[in-house]
Amino acid sequence: MTDTHCPYCALQCAQKLGGEPHAAEPRQFPTNLGGMCRKGWTSTELLGVADRITSPLRRVSTSSTGVGTFEEVSWDEALDDIAARVRAIGAECGSDAVAVFGGGGLTNEKAYQLGKFARLALRTRLIDYNGRFCMSSAAAAANRGLGIDRGLPFPLADLQDGDAVLLLGSNLADTMPPSVQHLGPVRERGGLVVVDPRRSATARLTDDGAGEHAQPVPGTDLILLLGLLHVVLADGLADVAYLESRVTGLDDVRRSVAEWWPQRVAATTGVSETQLRRIAYLLADASPNRGGRGAFVLTGRGAEQHVDGTDTVTAAINLALALGLVGAERGGYGAITGQGNGQGGREHGQKADQLPGYRMIDDPAAREHVAAVWGVDPTDIPGAGVPAVPLLRSLGTADGPRALFVHGSNVVVSAPDADDVRRRIRELDLVVVCDFVPSETALLADYVLPVTQWAEEEGTMTGLEGRVLRRRRALEAPDGVWSELQIMAALASRLDAPSVWPVDPSEVFDELARASAGGRADYSGITYDRLDADEVLYWPCPGEGHPGTPRLFADDFPTPDGRARMIAVSPTGPDDTLRRDAPVWLVTGRVLEHYQSGAQTRRVPALNAYQSRAYVEIHPSLAQRIGVEGLDDISVTSRRGTMRAQARISKDIRPDTVFVPFHFADEGMVNAVTNAATDPVSGMPEFKVCAVSIRRGES
Repeated sequence: MTDTHCPYCALQCAQKLGGEPHAAEPRQFPTNLGGMCRKGWTSTELLGVADRITSPLRRVSTSSTGVGTFEEVSWDEALDDIAARVRAIGAECGSDAVAVFGGGGLTNEKAYQLGKFARLALRTRLIDYNGRFCMSSAAAAANRGLGIDRGLPFPLADLQDGDAVLLLGSNLADTMPPSVQHLGPVRERGGLVVVDPRRSATARLTDDGAGEHAQPVPGTDLILLLGLLHVVLADGLADVAYLESRVTGLDDVRRSVAEWWPQRVAATTGVSETQLRRIAYLLADASPNRGGRGAFVLTGRGAEQHVDGTDTVTAAINLALALGLVGAERGGYGAITGQGNGQGGREHGQKADQLPGYRMIDDPAAREHVAAVWGVDPTDIPGAGVPAVPLLRSLGTADGPRALFVHGSNVVVSAPDADDVRRRIRELDLVVVCDFVPSETALLADYVLPVTQWAEEEGTMTGLEGRVLRRRRALEAPDGVWSELQIMAALASRLDAPSVWPVDPSEVFDELARASAGGRADYSGITYDRLDADEVLYWPCPGEGHPGTPRLFADDFPTPDGRARMIAVSPTGPDDTLRRDAPVWLVTGRVLEHYQSGAQTRRVPALNAYQSRAYVEIHPSLAQRIGVEGLDDISVTSRRGTMRAQARISKDIRPDTVFVPFHFADEGMVNAVTNAATDPVSGMPEFKVCAVSIRRGES
């Protein structure tokens, strides 16, 4: 049996893989505590899917829908032609005519090498990744408020020691089921607070005196947080000594929340004044300055995927700072990272504005350091690119990219306003997709290059706590399948790229560690030898022998003066507004059985048996108003497009809101409807709320 970790979410449940055929078993680990969800139990079924790609594929024809018919070609033929076409496009249109789109599921090694490949081999500044859809608002808010972005700046197990947990916009019971074990002691103390417009599986954990479920109007999380902070400050619940010694910006924030008194917040959010005060006092009484065991404020995508998502997370951080939680022995603010390597994937260079170690690409010192590791001149490294949404919208336009490389993402299902993304990709001269199954994006490619799966490769991942984990090979990949490290090295050679391009993951990691040294995400003290010896290593880990940093902020903050920043914010969204032709809010999210775009989980029969198509969760009163009954289909239409799915009538949703999971393609693809408007700070699109019309049956 081989010790490794599940290929799906950032909880990175520990697994043992072995047997013939291969099977996955959970093993004891601090995040999953010996548990595993349905996806983890069935993860080895991915290794034998019928449509596994094992040879490079080249498009030979195109249907009326833009989907390609493919033929198998040799690796040399595919790579030679790709390199020649990249050269020709670059010669005609410039290096920025080639773009790269990465993924938050890539190992640290592949994410690092992809950023280097884009900038040195393709010589383009245009690289971003699907983590822009996932963690960017939380990252932007943490960087400006706390000086550093690590999803959880404390181990997940710390939640068990607190008296209260405020969970905003995260349905952990469906997205990361084993993590719910850490909420058990808090529930027993009556301290779990869940903010969600749905009565989700996680919201139901507050039943029977276990806590509070607040069910606000979609898009009003920021106002709710401003109201909570108003109560904390107005009623003398703040930790004054902590604020005086460790925080700046309180006066501006105090003035900004003064206008959000409880009655106004209740009228705007739909959360009663009484419940607002109960939640504020529950959190305050759990805080150390009032004799409590500690409290935690956690955000998820439901609070973050908005045009004011960065400000919403900033308000959550402000609340945690006011209560003296951040850096306390028990307590703090954290963001629940979603994708398997959502943390490490955003640290090492696949973001448009970053270099390895969470360095900013426009920082001359950062450029000089990384250039020295790569053996190039700093001027050889292009400047900052653009975030995912404007990058995708520019594809195939007069001044935009003519070619696209996609690694670890099914962008034509996962991006907002997805039909427009599909149209843009069809306009390109060259599309290269690295995948192991023919995803919806791969079917639009000119070349599909077959790559290894998690059980077939070595590498590292960084879990939601900032702990670096070893991914270990349990079996050999099928003949003809390459790792992405091999592909990038082979193309770099054909493109006469400078630097060295190792294909051994341990060598790539050693280079990553050197490139990250001195950065905010410093991995320089982490090695495969230390990880293989079962050392527990959280970044920052600066230098050989450093024990790592499981808990941040105990003494100070990584800001110029060592203090955290409270920043005044105010609501600006949603971008869409309810109107006569779109009188209902649409919110999106995940279900227990599926993951991300569903490209993997929709191929697992055991998971499809539970949930084989999209659905529209709708309140009985709204269903009655449009004449919908139990098994009817509903069309959901926005300014951008229409999707269609089966009705699921439930009192667990607000009467003014419908919910649709985002894992499905074709007529059930909800991202044909979602809004590509973005947060001006983070570039995150507003997936979580848009105005729609609904009707029975066909649109």
